[in-house]
Amino acid sequence: AISLATAAFMLFAGLLMIWVNYDADRQRADFRTANGLCNVWGKPAKFIKAKYVTASGQTKESLLLLSGYWGMSRHFHYLPEILASFFWSVPGLFKHISPYFYVIFLTILLVDRAHRDDGRCAGKYGKFWDQYKKQVSYWIVP
Repeated sequence: AISLATAAFMLFAGLLMIWVNYDADRQRADFRTANGLCNVWGKPAKFIKAKYVTASGQTKESLLLLSGYWGMSRHFHYLPEILASFFWSVPGLFKHISPYFYVIFLTILLVDRAHRDDGRCAGKYGKFWDQYKKQVSYWIVP
């Protein structure tokens, strides 16, 4: 059994990870809404203007955020999701693997998704994605 203090810590840590995940998504949404003209963590947002060509041949532009959570790793928002699932599994202690099925499943799912997202973005943005990867070198864990 775990102590009340340990259980409270696990609950707090899990809730904190939900907030971090929400805050990272909000940061990106605010950046997109402002078309890059905003502050991230008190400083002007840094970004790359990435041009790409659609399947119909139109040239478009996206902004790749280099500030805040998104300057720490390319798929940062997956980290708090995985950690939250871990903090909610760990009260089952380490006597059996079954409490960890969800965190294992989620980790495999999100690592695969991050890999596919990187491939899709490399194909879509080309040299701009290469520039982005040089500036945001970490994949999921900063």
